[in-house]
Amino acid sequence: MMNYEIFKEVVKEKFMDYMPDNFKGMELVVMPAEKVNMTYDGISIRGKDTNISPTIYINDMYEKYQNCGDLEETLMAACDLMAMEFAKTPQVVDVDSLYKDANEKVVFQLINTEQNRSFLEQVPHREFQDLSIIYKLVINADAESIQSIKVTNSLAERLGMNEEQLFKYAAENTRRILPPRIRNMNDVMKEMFLSDGMPEEIAEMMIREVPPEQTLWIISNNRGIDGAVSMLYENELHELAENLESDLYILPSSVHEVLAVSTELTEPEELAQMVAEVNMQKVALEERLSNQVYHYDKDLRKLTLATDTPNKRLDGIVAEPQLVYDAKEKAR
Repeated sequence: MMNYEIFKEVVKEKFMDYMPDNFKGMELVVMPAEKVNMTYDGISIRGKDTNISPTIYINDMYEKYQNCGDLEETLMAACDLMAMEFAKTPQVVDVDSLYKDANEKVVFQLINTEQNRSFLEQVPHREFQDLSIIYKLVINADAESIQSIKVTNSLAERLGMNEEQLFKYAAENTRRILPPRIRNMNDVMKEMFLSDGMPEEIAEMMIREVPPEQTLWIISNNRGIDGAVSMLYENELHELAENLESDLYILPSSVHEVLAVSTELTEPEELAQMVAEVNMQKVALEERLSNQVYHYDKDLRKLTLATDTPNKRLDGIVAEPQLVYDAKEKAR
């Protein structure tokens, strides 16, 4: 079986051979695509009559190749996907229309700072504890899905917005477009049981009663997409803390949601260990947010880091501490 780098070269050479005839004469473009927490190798197709193309990723193709072991099957499936996505995409787009009323479409996203140093050089952002707030522009939102693009430095310049303006607009828009939502874990579990067809009385029996101050609370938004950013809305945290009559520990379960528990339940170091283990074993790298735990002080109404574990990165690599040399050594 080919390793990834050889596979990538084969894809570059063979991909267009498997595309339908109407794509003949078009150009295959392979470029690195900076995504949250990792860099992908993206594929797009350009033609003289198109100014926009869907992008698929060689990384995903390689995963399929590893599972099926068949190069031709992998290429055919990827080309079918590209053709299908191309059919959905308008060939000529009025780019300026996408950016109209941008000040009403900018929203927040939270990502890990240490894991995304290179990515953050390309986008307006501000740091928040061990995380960074970046911005996205919502292109389309309906009942079933939401489409957005990241606000890069060049896009922000085109929009005529600096980071402070982006933050101001996003603070208002995120609450409106993706309103925060806090739910009791028991209620979520019950809904899951009921959606699977379980009778309500049995679902009630499956969930033991847990006092509010001892349960987990899920903090996200109404869509469950990039909902971890909802922890920036202090009013919601304060209301929950007041109801529980205690401070909160916030556990970053993914970029889509965080969990809150009363500080009376356990120590933050134990929670941080659990978060790190779940991240490495259960959460896809692109969806990991942090290995740390946060503390919300309901009296000070402030969110800070509760832990400072060495695993700042999310890919299992421990960031090396900066070397400090003795002055005598430097003088030699």
